[in-house]
Amino acid sequence: MKKQQINEDVQSTEVERQEERIGEGVAPMHFPITPFSIAVSGLYEFRFQVLPHPFPAPISTGMKEDESEVQAVPFFLREELRLDVDHYHPQMVASGTIFGALNSRVQWIAHLQAKGTHRWIGTIWYKDGNTSIFPYTHVEIKVTSSWFPGLRSAAVSFSGGAAPKRTRIFRYTSPYFHPINLEFDYAQGVQPTTVINTCAHPNHPATLPCENLSVQMVFQRAGFNATTSAGGGVVPIALAGGGIPGKWSDQEMHDAMQSYWSRFANRPQWALWAFFASLHEQGSTLGGIMFDDIGPNHRQGTAIFKDSFISTAPAGDLNPQAWVERMIFWTACHEIGHCFNLAHSWQKSLPVSWIPLVDNPQVRSFMNYPYRVTGGQTAFFSDFEYRFSDQELFFLRHAPERFVEMGNANWFDHHAFQQANVSAEPAIRLEVRVNREQAVFEFMEPVTLELKLTNTSSEPQLIEDSLLRMTDAMTVILKKEGKTARQWLPYVQQCIQPKKRILMPSESIYESLFVSAGKNGWDIAEPGMYTVQIALHLGEEDIVSNQLRVRVTPPPGYDEEVMAQDLFSDEIGRILAFDGSRFFQHSNDILREIAQKLSNRRIAHHANLAVGHSLLHDCKLLAEDIKQAGKRMEINIEGAKPEEARKLLVSALIKPASTAVESFGHIDFKYYVERFSDWLNENGHVEEAIKTRDILYDTMKNRKVHGHKVKEDVLEEISRHNGKGKIVKSEKAMKV
Repeated sequence: MKKQQINEDVQSTEVERQEERIGEGVAPMHFPITPFSIAVSGLYEFRFQVLPHPFPAPISTGMKEDESEVQAVPFFLREELRLDVDHYHPQMVASGTIFGALNSRVQWIAHLQAKGTHRWIGTIWYKDGNTSIFPYTHVEIKVTSSWFPGLRSAAVSFSGGAAPKRTRIFRYTSPYFHPINLEFDYAQGVQPTTVINTCAHPNHPATLPCENLSVQMVFQRAGFNATTSAGGGVVPIALAGGGIPGKWSDQEMHDAMQSYWSRFANRPQWALWAFFASLHEQGSTLGGIMFDDIGPNHRQGTAIFKDSFISTAPAGDLNPQAWVERMIFWTACHEIGHCFNLAHSWQKSLPVSWIPLVDNPQVRSFMNYPYRVTGGQTAFFSDFEYRFSDQELFFLRHAPERFVEMGNANWFDHHAFQQANVSAEPAIRLEVRVNREQAVFEFMEPVTLELKLTNTSSEPQLIEDSLLRMTDAMTVILKKEGKTARQWLPYVQQCIQPKKRILMPSESIYESLFVSAGKNGWDIAEPGMYTVQIALHLGEEDIVSNQLRVRVTPPPGYDEEVMAQDLFSDEIGRILAFDGSRFFQHSNDILREIAQKLSNRRIAHHANLAVGHSLLHDCKLLAEDIKQAGKRMEINIEGAKPEEARKLLVSALIKPASTAVESFGHIDFKYYVERFSDWLNENGHVEEAIKTRDILYDTMKNRKVHGHKVKEDVLEEISRHNGKGKIVKSEKAMKV
């Protein structure tokens, strides 16, 4: 159903309410109810059944139920009530969902005020869905409590909206609002951290209860019936050919996720997977990664890298082992929180939120970075209560499921980045561009943009070194002419160790951004004109880029139209984004066929690169061990195919290099060629490695875009290693 417009006055009131709750950023502490009281929060249900007259007598609640109204609800098949008034961190909120016939539904939310024992009233300020079947504006709730959950009920009266008063008797179903199944797997030799002693480290709140807290308990207290899968456990590594290093690439992590989650149907499911590994190939700066969606509906899971920076305690820490265990535990909960689409604490005001929210950069929440708050991680953990913030709990417990998934960005059609907090005199400029004379792409050619961040002030600026790789710090909007704008959502979010750098006046940093496909599917595919604009979020300031117009040309023939139907799939979008896959064998075959039949088209370069890159090295694959009873996973090592990889990468990067550099862009072309030449050198093909570097140098030297050549320092960096047989690896984000 189309989202109903929320009254602007109500929105403003909600923002004020959130600001009042936040205060100075440290949420008040809420303990569970006493052992002698009965918690009434939880999920209640009303189900309509066709019953013969007379209807059974309702449970006595002190509020009369109108029998004629009960008989008049053949279209309301089921209703839910989520009551949030006691137990862990109560939000004093009631929300409900009415499930009608023909998949029509409406959701409502009300803030509550207590009016006696187990009685609350509130104004319904939010509605979503088919609101025509639910005109009410006020709610009154009276709970009949009992030590026996089966006898607990809630009488809910709806009024206002020029509609007759309507009362329903809801039966208590569960103390939780939603189910969630968690599975924790870990690579052989890696010990997971899913339970922590809250007082093991001396730096903790004085009022914090000392207990053994599990990840499962964290999400139970957030309102979920969290269960753990019996299949979780160690995933042995079946070593082959002497084994391989314990680092994981994006491709391997993604294939591992696919291997597990492909066993589910393509529909929403309350389930996720957390995998504990040693290190990402990026190195110790990456602590965790969240692979967002498999298919259009359900979420996939996350990986935590235990040997990254999260396992390095500060020098002089009083209990370094406890610090490490706490940090790994925090990382696991943080990344799992992203699986529920929770934003970072300093990004709540982004215009893609489901209701207006406010940034909360000082809050002690799993979704904040300990080292970002004033006073650093010491100040953070001295007040941290192992919980999510009130805004986050409100979202987790009461937001409609479709808002948790968050796909479109319709606000852009009318408001662009008007909500961005742009400085009147920005010190930094963000430019979005492409390394070609015109921003025109062939049909089926993947679109990679170049980001350029420049210090335009007269003073040095302190920025995050990996800022342009932090996709969670930017909002990318893609709008096809004549269609609704969409927010580009990457397949992966990373938890990167913060590292500051000085950006001198007039100095720039660069990065590439693959935007053709993301978790929304293929955002740039059909022929036509597209507008791209990006907002980069730096603390309390937003840096908004130029608007880049990109054109995709029509297919030149029937073959391209037919093969595009196979190319524009979710699987191939992921293969291209992750530079290959060993899991999607059928899609790899499609890419091979495309490269062969469309060898004169630019998509052939990308197809050959993706397939060839995946064959370059031995690859870890998560697979089910059929020898074991029940679910048993193991990590198999699938060997490299060097000769095939070599031929494919030569076709992708060298034949001809002038076309490859324009299609991949300067940054990615340099990265891929350097990586290929490194591989050639390491495998004894020294002369070919040198020749490949020579081709890289000549290609870059001869490039000229809009009258500008590649920078001399980049060419010098390439030429230093040519002809010497010594290939030095360099980073992808080079100045080009």
